[in-house]
Amino acid sequence: MSKTKPIVRSFFDEATNNISHIVIDPATKNCAIIDTVLDYDAASGRTNTRSADQLIADVKAQGLGVQWIIDTHVHADHLSAAHYIKSQLGGQVGIGEHITKIQEIFGKLFNAEAAFRVDGSQFDHLFKDNEVYQVGEITARAVHTPGHTPACMTHIIGDAAFVGDTLFMPDFGTARCDFPGGDAHILYHSIQKIFALPEATRIFLNHDYKANGRDVFKWETTVGEQKRENIHVHEGISEAEFVKMRTERDKTLSMPRLIVPSVQINMRAGEMPPAEDNGIQYIKVPINAL
Repeated sequence: MSKTKPIVRSFFDEATNNISHIVIDPATKNCAIIDTVLDYDAASGRTNTRSADQLIADVKAQGLGVQWIIDTHVHADHLSAAHYIKSQLGGQVGIGEHITKIQEIFGKLFNAEAAFRVDGSQFDHLFKDNEVYQVGEITARAVHTPGHTPACMTHIIGDAAFVGDTLFMPDFGTARCDFPGGDAHILYHSIQKIFALPEATRIFLNHDYKANGRDVFKWETTVGEQKRENIHVHEGISEAEFVKMRTERDKTLSMPRLIVPSVQINMRAGEMPPAEDNGIQYIKVPINAL
């Protein structure tokens, strides 16, 4: 069995356009689970575990051992189910070490409780740039690819790269850079790190929204395809051209529908804020601040 080619099983959640991935070493049947979803109804404030339970059932059906539950970044468009999945399957919850910057920014914005920690210790592991780790017998590497957020990481597991929101399918382009801590100049250089990988490297995405003219959702591409065809950042696009396009486009975008609950939960590794003195947990909504 190949020690460089993981099996990737992907699960699309239409409510959030999120794709979660189970990345499997076929030799050992150990796996990593990347970018999970905790379902959330914004009108009622209720959560449920339907999407996460699909992943859990698949892991159990295949007899897999979970080593890692990874978020590529602090998502602003869906809640992470990392905490819940760990409670059911074990494994280490991991995110990039620059999560501390996100916790500082959003901890202040949401006026988090005095005990809220901004050292990343809610997570089991904080990946450093170019850190090498294992998924079974397959060598993996975490690469810091900020720009969308300061803490974004690309995880290269064998011949597969999990890029979070950094890139979308080539016909849809690249991530926005207008969230606190985002930067289009930095994103351009992060994408060049991805483009430096072998062209046959498989790229698995965190989201797809179906570009105009496309009938089906897609989430797998390659480095070569991105370099040739990405509408925002293909080879030949200069940094200045990219930054101008990205800045102008971002001004037209509204905030993600679930940004308020998502960031508050995800900066806590998928755990809810502590209950207040009436025993109820709350999500705060800042007025005129986003």
